[in-house]
Amino acid sequence: MDRRSLSTLGQHLQTLRLARGWSLSQLAAAAGIAKSNLSRLEQGNGNPTLDTIWRLAVQLKVPFGTLVAPLSVPLGEEGVEVRLLDQGKDTPQVDAYWMRCAPHTLRHAEAHTPGARESLTLISGQLEAGPEGATTMLSAGDTLTFAADRAHLYRTHDAWATLLLTVIYTEKGATP
Repeated sequence: MDRRSLSTLGQHLQTLRLARGWSLSQLAAAAGIAKSNLSRLEQGNGNPTLDTIWRLAVQLKVPFGTLVAPLSVPLGEEGVEVRLLDQGKDTPQVDAYWMRCAPHTLRHAEAHTPGARESLTLISGQLEAGPEGATTMLSAGDTLTFAADRAHLYRTHDAWATLLLTVIYTEKGATP
């Protein structure tokens, strides 16, 4: 992520934290990250992982898309790129993402907010996805919907995989 995007993310994160009346220590402890790392992130430094951003969003009780909405660049790490396409404002809230995974990538995703569901449509390649222990192999054109409030994964084999992903948040699981 470039310097400007990191700064934007840090400022937005701090605004969300302060709006809830939380200290750095409270949010860091709740998200399972070091206070110093959260402080650096809010200052526009560091290199947060997708998991760290997800954990912060879950603890702040906001959809991942709300936390990354101000960013105009894809987020990425270890063979995975994710870009927020649109964020719904209706109930339930639905966030839409473009996602691309490099060959031989295994991405473990932590549980999202309670009641969250994911629906993905594979555009190209092949992808194994779904809750850990209950994954499904997909080919281009296939769609899969599953409970995302438990750990899940995305695994590619010999080729790139591109997909459209929506996260559907229940009213109790996210506050827009």
